[in-house]
Amino acid sequence: MFKLLFLFAVLILSSNAAVQDFCVADLKGPESPAGYSCKTATKVTVNDFVFSGLSAAGNTSNIIKASVTPAFAAQFPGLNGLGLSAARLDLAPSGVVPFHTHPGASEVLLVVQGSITAAFVSSANTVYLKTLKKGELMVFPQGLLHFQVNAAGYTSVAYVFFSSSSPGLQITDFALFANDLSTKLVEATTFLDEAQIKKLKGVLGGTG
Repeated sequence: MFKLLFLFAVLILSSNAAVQDFCVADLKGPESPAGYSCKTATKVTVNDFVFSGLSAAGNTSNIIKASVTPAFAAQFPGLNGLGLSAARLDLAPSGVVPFHTHPGASEVLLVVQGSITAAFVSSANTVYLKTLKKGELMVFPQGLLHFQVNAAGYTSVAYVFFSSSSPGLQITDFALFANDLSTKLVEATTFLDEAQIKKLKGVLGGTG
């Protein structure tokens, strides 16, 4: 019996072991739920494993006064299949990343400049809220609604790390008001009045 259990354990471990060193994304092909297909090994270079895009500040001249610069598999091919990615968050004064979720990953946020008020809401509707200072981190479990707001009078900056090379993103406000879902249905499902819904649709580019 012990030998059978040992062989079973070896089979499980071997099935989870990598069969190759890496799988640099072939961005010429489509992305699937499992990621991108692998670039031919002879075409892989060191530049596939280096990304410089997070060194520059993002453009915060927009409605939310925020910028997220991603380093996902689509921008950083060497991450493909490794189960991690990163991003840079720039928040101008009064900047906000509204309530949103990442369906495919948990998130860790590290503040490197200024201060950021951040929170997530559990499935029991418990709010976990904290104003983070430079050098502090906060984790946001996969799939839970969360937000970040600049808590300083100047631009705040953070680096964000995800447990997937393609974490996904859905912003609640845009899901409700930036599409063609009818105002009547939004009213029925959110308890907001018609005038407020139409105003938000106008701001975010929705119709219906």
